[in-house]
Amino acid sequence: MTIIVVAACPVGLRGHLTRWFLEISPGVFVGRVSARVRELMWARTVDMVRTGRAIMVHHADNEQGLDFKVHRHDWQPVDHEGIHLMLRPAASDDDGDSEQPQKHRNWSTAGRRRRYGNR
Repeated sequence: MTIIVVAACPVGLRGHLTRWFLEISPGVFVGRVSARVRELMWARTVDMVRTGRAIMVHHADNEQGLDFKVHRHDWQPVDHEGIHLMLRPAASDDDGDSEQPQKHRNWSTAGRRRRYGNR
């Protein structure tokens, strides 16, 4: 089983993917194709996606039973001791959230003492 999810892609790519896959939701394509066709479809998807993004998940003979590829996506796959995980980008201060007041953790007297020392 192969699943391809595309976002912000041209209509021509969606039409091309419907030749081999069933579109079960906008931008979500599911099908059962050979490994050769799967790799050719992924190469075609990467060529045609332009400024959009794509994710492909397919069956693999490993402990997880699946493998995935991403193109132009914020989350990146990483290998952690043989297990494939998705690395989410850390929230940075450049997002414009620095104007929001920071949360204070301990408002109690004991918390203030721990934070500022024994005063």
